[in-house]
Amino acid sequence: MTPVRKIVVVVGLSAALAVGLSGCTMNELIWGADGAHVIDTTQKLIAAAAAGEAAALVCPGSQPDVRDPADWEGLTAQEPERFVAAHWPEMAHHDPTWSINLSLPASGVVAGAQYPGDVFYREAGGELCLVDIAWWTVQ
Repeated sequence: MTPVRKIVVVVGLSAALAVGLSGCTMNELIWGADGAHVIDTTQKLIAAAAAGEAAALVCPGSQPDVRDPADWEGLTAQEPERFVAAHWPEMAHHDPTWSINLSLPASGVVAGAQYPGDVFYREAGGELCLVDIAWWTVQ
């Protein structure tokens, strides 16, 4: 076994051991408990929207453009971050707490295809609810 391969194996086993002993998920180790919660909520949103049932996750008074269930099929949650108004001035009026980008499956990467690229949540009573969606067009 080469030295580089040994290092990769040791680091991989160490990470797996840390996850196992800490009782944390990999998302919690990478993003913290709050970020992992955003990822989990987003995976639930994706499943609900793909089933045409996203309304239960929408904040009262918000009207995000969820569009068609087919638009959500195969998407995955990516990188959560605390909302930064300077990055998203058009979303600031919703007073979101978090944003997270979504990823298309390879089969969805077709020029001109539109997809929900980022979603925005507000914390309310310890839970997250959807306030808006930024739609992107594949170039």
